Amino acid sequence: MGIPKKLKNLTAHVDGVNYIGQVVEFEAPALALQTEEYRGAGMIGPVMIDLGLSAMEATLKMGGHVVELMRKFGTTRVDGVRVRLTGAFQRDDTGQIDVVECYIGGRFSEIATGTAKPGDDTEHDYTIPLAYYRQVVNGRPEIEIDMIAGTFIVDGIDRYGEIMAALQS
Repeated sequence: MGIPKKLKNLTAHVDGVNYIGQVVEFEAPALALQTEEYRGAGMIGPVMIDLGLSAMEATLKMGGHVVELMRKFGTTRVDGVRVRLTGAFQRDDTGQIDVVECYIGGRFSEIATGTAKPGDDTEHDYTIPLAYYRQVVNGRPEIEIDMIAGTFIVDGIDRYGEIMAALQS
């Protein structure tokens, strides 16, 4: 038995600039296969056919007004904003710390500044549809998805390698 690892702290680097102390929250993208039900003659029931990956989206919540991030709104490149999030997860029974890094590439599709009232806390939400996602745990790549290049690697296995190789021949 053990105690689960809990996020103790995090920071974000946006295009190489560290926003430690300004990041309030990060919502990682949901990773999902896009599937379609199929039942052919002779089958006793349907199976779900893999049609690729579903769209990915992340959210970055910042404490207060960060003009440098607002200036990135409207970039024309689908992967024009690069973000690296670093989190420290710790087990309180052993003290073990895991470093989890999420690398994302996308562009801000929405900046929600919410309400502002003197003396109250303000937070701005940045929505980022993603073209690229990679998760690294303790220096080991776990997942890498590049929607444009056709990369889909999980635990070192290139799930679309043979498909992409067939397109190159």
